[in-house]
Amino acid sequence: MVVANMIGAGVFTTSGYALADLGDRQYVMLAWGIGGLIAICGAVSYGQLAQRISESGGEYLFLSRLIHPAVGFIAGWVSLLAGFTGAIAFAATALETYAMPEAVRPDWLNPGVVGIASIVFFGVLHSAVLKTGLRTQNLVVAVKLVLISAFIAFALLKFPAQWEGMQVQTEAADFSIYALASTLVWIALSFSGFNAAVYVTGEVENPNQNVPRAMLRGTIVVTLIYLALNFIFVYGATPEEITAAHDIAAVASESIGGDLLAVVIRIIVSIALLSSVSAMIVAGPRVYAKMASDGVFPRLFYATQRDQLSVPATAIWLQVFLASLVVYFSNLQILLDYLGFTLSVSAALTVACVFWSRHNSDAGSAGLLYRGIALVYVLSTIGLAVLSAVGRPQQLLGFVTTVVSGLLVYFLLARLKRPV
Repeated sequence: MVVANMIGAGVFTTSGYALADLGDRQYVMLAWGIGGLIAICGAVSYGQLAQRISESGGEYLFLSRLIHPAVGFIAGWVSLLAGFTGAIAFAATALETYAMPEAVRPDWLNPGVVGIASIVFFGVLHSAVLKTGLRTQNLVVAVKLVLISAFIAFALLKFPAQWEGMQVQTEAADFSIYALASTLVWIALSFSGFNAAVYVTGEVENPNQNVPRAMLRGTIVVTLIYLALNFIFVYGATPEEITAAHDIAAVASESIGGDLLAVVIRIIVSIALLSSVSAMIVAGPRVYAKMASDGVFPRLFYATQRDQLSVPATAIWLQVFLASLVVYFSNLQILLDYLGFTLSVSAALTVACVFWSRHNSDAGSAGLLYRGIALVYVLSTIGLAVLSAVGRPQQLLGFVTTVVSGLLVYFLLARLKRPV
C-alpha cells in the first residue's frame, strides 16, 4: 500500500518541470534528496500517531481526535478534493500521457478517456470483487517493483557511454530559493503516499508495530528508488531534450536505449501508475466511510461488511466520479501546483498533532527525539510551502478555496442537524 501510493505520477513527470525552474541538474538531484529526508521524518511522525490511534481514517481521524472535529472535517475534505480525488486524477492523466502519447493517439479517441477508463475499472474491481481486487493490487505492485529495478539496472549498465546528458557540460544556473521551494512542494507530492498505511490501520494485523514499520521502510526504499530514477532521467538525455518534458522518463530512456527502451519504460510507467490509481481507490474511500461512521458525512457512505472486510462501495463510487471529473477538466501542471501545496500543509498540520500526544510525553529521551523529528518535518514543510506560495500565489488560492469550502460544508451539515 505504501509503495504503491508513493511510486506514481510524480517521479515520472516532475523533474522535467523542475529542471525548467531550477536550471541545473545538480539542483534537481539535491531537491529529490531533501524531499526524501523530509518524507522519512514525516513517516516516523505518522507512525507515532498511528501507535496512539489505531483506527482507519488518516488525517481526518488524527485531527478530529487530537484537535477538534471541525479541523478533522477540513482534513477529510482536503483528502476528498486533493489527497485522493486530485491525486488519482493526476496519476490517471499521467497514465494516459505515457500509455497513449499524442503521436499514436487515434483521432477518434478523446483526451481523458484512457485515464477515466482506468479509474472506473478499479472502482468496479474494489467495490464488487474485493478479494480479487486486493490480490490484483499486490500483483501489480510486485510487477512494478521488478520492472523498475530491471530498468534501473539496465540503464546503469549503459553508464556513462550511452548517456548523452553526461557528455554535455552546462553552466551552473543561478540558485533561487523560491524555485527550489516550488520544486520541493512538487516533489512532496511524489512522496505523499508515505502515510498510506494510516488510512487502513483498522484492517491491519498488529497495527501498533506494522503500520509505523511499513511507512518507515517503504519510504526509505522509495527514496532510494527515486534518487536512482531521477539520476537516470536528468543525466541520461541532454538538458534541452528533458527541460519541461511531461514524459521525461520516456525521453531519457529513448536517449539511452533507443525506441525499444522508450517503449519499455512507457509500459513500466503505465503499470506503476495503474497500481497507484488502484491503491488510492482502496485508501481514499476508507476516510469518507470513517467520517460517515462518526456522523460528519452522510450515512450513505458507511462501509458494509463483505468477504470479512469493510467495503465502502458508495464512497468508492463517489471517489470514481470526482476523480473522473477532474481528469476531464484539468492538466498535469495545474494538478502539480494545487496538490503539492495543499497536501503539504495538510500533512504538516497532522504531524503537529505529535506535540499534543501524551503517547510521546512519557517516553523520555525517545519522546524528545520523536518530537524533534516532527518539528523538522513541520517547519521544513510549512517553510517550503510559504516560499513556494510567494513564487506561485495560485497555490495559496487553491488551498484557501478548499479550506473555505470545507468549512461551509461542515457548518451546512450542522445546520441540517446532522450529528457533528
